Amino acid sequence: MNDDRVNELATKLARVEQRVQAACEAAGRSRADVKLIVVTKTYPATDVQLLSGLGVTDVGEARHPEAGRKVAECVAAGLHLTWHFVGAVQTNKAANIARYADLVHSVDRLRLVHALDAGAQRAERVLDCLVQLDLDPSDRGRTGQRSGTSIANLPAVLTAVAAADWLRLRGVMTVAPPRSDPAESFDRLSALAAEMTAEHPAADLVSAGMSDDLEQAVAAGATHLRVGRAVLGERPSLR
Repeated sequence: MNDDRVNELATKLARVEQRVQAACEAAGRSRADVKLIVVTKTYPATDVQLLSGLGVTDVGEARHPEAGRKVAECVAAGLHLTWHFVGAVQTNKAANIARYADLVHSVDRLRLVHALDAGAQRAERVLDCLVQLDLDPSDRGRTGQRSGTSIANLPAVLTAVAAADWLRLRGVMTVAPPRSDPAESFDRLSALAAEMTAEHPAADLVSAGMSDDLEQAVAAGATHLRVGRAVLGERPSLR
């Protein structure tokens, strides 16, 4: 293993951990109530193995088939990790993702609910899911890139996940809109999550916050943080 890379990851991971701990203390929360997911998209399985050696247990991926290959390599290496799929899910890839993901953060439409349910049934495993909300008020037009369901469509997607035979509704997720105050988005997500848990008590997870805004997410009650760049470094542009 590359000692330089181990030291780099250890240093950056420690810095992120210090930030999370400080954010929890500022918010009056227990550090144990916040899960740190290290997002390793575009980075090799060897980095995941190094991170596992540093105590990381939860790994995030965003693209298939890259994620599937990485999971297979890590399983072959004897690693026992929790795999989070945090990127947009194409319907035609849902069945494959349902085979290896432990928690899908980005369920945002009814067709995807049905595809994941069918894939989980074929894999004979219950798949935990979060419904992703789009809280961006801007109108990006028909060609805009958006991920997440609207607040208006949220009840229908929640109901569909909760009613699926092979899916388990665990909560909600969002990405703070660009050029906005992330605290406002995360506070809105927290309020919506509270409304949701009144009807679905077991759906108590809130996935929010990344490298630049994890403090605001912790303050708003996030249970899961998705941090990549702050641990692994700047990644090449995805194509």
